[in-house]
Amino acid sequence: MVSAVETPTIEDMRRRPLVPLPPQPDGVPWPTEEWPRAEPPAAVAGRLAELIDEITTDTDRYGTTYAVGVVHRGRLVVERYGGELEHWDRPDEPVTPDTRLLSWSMAKSILHAVVGILVGEGRLSLTDPAPVPEWSDPDDPRHAITLEHLLTMRDGLDFSEVYDDSGVSHVIEMLFGEGRADMAAYAAARPLAHPPDTVFNYSSGTSNIVSGIVARVVGPGEPYRRFLHDRLFGPLGMRSADPRFDDAGTFAASSYVYATARDYLRFGLLYLRDGVWEGRRLLPEGWVDHARRVRSYDPDEDRWYGAHWWSVGDELGTFWASGYEGQSLMLCPPLDLLVVRLGRSPEEHHNPNLKAWRAAMVEAFRHA
Repeated sequence: MVSAVETPTIEDMRRRPLVPLPPQPDGVPWPTEEWPRAEPPAAVAGRLAELIDEITTDTDRYGTTYAVGVVHRGRLVVERYGGELEHWDRPDEPVTPDTRLLSWSMAKSILHAVVGILVGEGRLSLTDPAPVPEWSDPDDPRHAITLEHLLTMRDGLDFSEVYDDSGVSHVIEMLFGEGRADMAAYAAARPLAHPPDTVFNYSSGTSNIVSGIVARVVGPGEPYRRFLHDRLFGPLGMRSADPRFDDAGTFAASSYVYATARDYLRFGLLYLRDGVWEGRRLLPEGWVDHARRVRSYDPDEDRWYGAHWWSVGDELGTFWASGYEGQSLMLCPPLDLLVVRLGRSPEEHHNPNLKAWRAAMVEAFRHA
């Protein structure tokens, strides 16, 4: 972990100018139909091959990697697939480019895009009290929670994000227990532990509260599903994207999207291109900056948080979507670099070996 002396303060990070996002290079087609391809730059090829071999073969360090893909300057330069998905009701499934893989918490970053569309249309406000029925009474202390507080995980709700049975786990109860039928309602019923905007607490419940807000705006169930496909997945060509819903018709945006590695890369490219796709603005101007601007620091894992996206905190402005068991979609703006890794790793989504591997990928492309 970086020492306390070397770690910038929250104030330093909040004031740090954001690194410009790169446009689509001239002459490079958008990957709406097919990913344009290229060979890796010669200066990178050797080290890149080593890193891909490491992540796909060294299971002691990284766990099982199902898919890894690298996009540089808008072109797919590497992809590799391996392993098998285990199924209890049918034969195990070899992973291929067409295999839909589970996002886990990378879905939270997809939710950020959905909220951005509605904010851009004036259908949601970041600064008004969040439209959550359970908090509608002005005397309820949760009435002060805004959508901005929710997106930045600074809502103050008492929610335990523990992924095992070592203690109280609201996330397990929400996803698999009594809360699974209506995840947003389960999470919204939690009391405050801190005043809003005073403490960072990463919470899958918070994301499902946000998704419940979206459901009430666009309509739960099938209308919500159509909105996702018509306004986000469809324009990007994410034909494999399969979001999952609870019984209340709310997209379980804390955890559940299935998509191919190539489609996750399409979503990453939307953010790397500042919310623009094929010359059309899908996300409002400044919305990607909203995602990647640092608000909080997680000292246990030495990482920064923006708004439903994580930030490395390096001088390159690298930011990423992260999920349980090591899912990651990493964006490095000045290198025009996207890296997706999907698999199953120990230590949830905080495996230090995966963190070092992502940093090594960035370092390799510095020489491109």
